[in-house]
Amino acid sequence: MGSWGEGQRPKPDFRLEVREPWKRKWLHVGKWLSPFFVTCAVYFLLWIPEDPPSWLGALVKCLPVLCLALYLRARGSPSLPRAALLCSAVGDACLIWPQAFFYGMAAFASAHLLYLWALGWAPLRPRLLLPVVLVCIPYSVILLLHLPPDLALPFSGYTLVLSLVLWRGLVRGPPASWGALFFTLSDSVLAWHMFVRPLPHGRLVVMTTYYAAQLLLALSAVPRSRHKSP
Repeated sequence: MGSWGEGQRPKPDFRLEVREPWKRKWLHVGKWLSPFFVTCAVYFLLWIPEDPPSWLGALVKCLPVLCLALYLRARGSPSLPRAALLCSAVGDACLIWPQAFFYGMAAFASAHLLYLWALGWAPLRPRLLLPVVLVCIPYSVILLLHLPPDLALPFSGYTLVLSLVLWRGLVRGPPASWGALFFTLSDSVLAWHMFVRPLPHGRLVVMTTYYAAQLLLALSAVPRSRHKSP
């Protein structure tokens, strides 16, 4: 009476066994990423882009990306994505001041080259390059018609690197693919907002998609073994 009979033993709940490790994993990830989300909230609450350029504005804008770099270091990720985030932080600071636009573009181009190196070239899957070309080339041509002549060549080089990152991100799959897509959307909206026509809530769209892109690219760089539950 005090023990389970052979036919009375409760069946193990395998759904619970599968669900619990995933729950612990995401709680652990959320704990490490909490500084990123807090600094993003501070940025959007203060809404620094509407203020005159300042070092405080540059710091508040850079903090979320710097938090991601520290997260990757703590999680033992390769150095290339961390270096890309640091270059992005430099670009964020430079773009606070209009006169430093070229330096900001150079910093972000360096970040994209590092992301490109980190994403790798295998497998190649050239068919995924076709939709990237069909979207990026027409959009770039339209923007070139509105750019100052001295920006045409740097913009073309930057667009080429960003398009390659998008291609390799699509090959890599989620979350890198979503990160590359959000980065492309962020830069596309920013370029249109600056050089063609100001968009309603354009800066908000740019920064929301930008931080989402950096987060997803950072998550794609975390070694898979680190996701396993103890």
